[in-house]
Amino acid sequence: MKSGLSTFIVGLSLLIPASVGLLLTGIPTALCPFPLITVIPAFFLSDWRLSDAAVIVPALLFFAWNPGAFRGDSQIPKRSYVLLALATVLSVVYFVFSWNYGLKYQGARFTHVVCVVNAAWLAILWVVFARAWKREPSFKTNLFLHWLLFAWLAWYAFPYLGELP
Repeated sequence: MKSGLSTFIVGLSLLIPASVGLLLTGIPTALCPFPLITVIPAFFLSDWRLSDAAVIVPALLFFAWNPGAFRGDSQIPKRSYVLLALATVLSVVYFVFSWNYGLKYQGARFTHVVCVVNAAWLAILWVVFARAWKREPSFKTNLFLHWLLFAWLAWYAFPYLGELP
């Protein structure tokens, strides 16, 4: 399969974790934590009754972040490592500052579960990225790493912790 088509299909498959993270239950739950990358666009699009369309945002960001994948680039851009590092730091900061809101509005169980799941996602991402750093680059690895990173951002990263509007 051509790299452009593969990249397009893999990017569109991000609609699945994005839909689970935002649309599955209608309220934040451990399976549907309302991640920031889709919930903010959903709030803006709700005025036009298009909030469900926010699930396309992670796919669009995936395409924009690594356009070289459409050409079959095997090299993982250094900015992806920077994004992972920045997202990790911001995730910790987010949980520190949002923790009490999560406990108050979503409850202890939800807040603890999404924190542990985010920690697990980040641990997996760091292991996979570290292994890729030491290996010969390949298109499949590049595509997989970016899919995994954007799947986390689409489904679980920065879950909604606070009062619902």
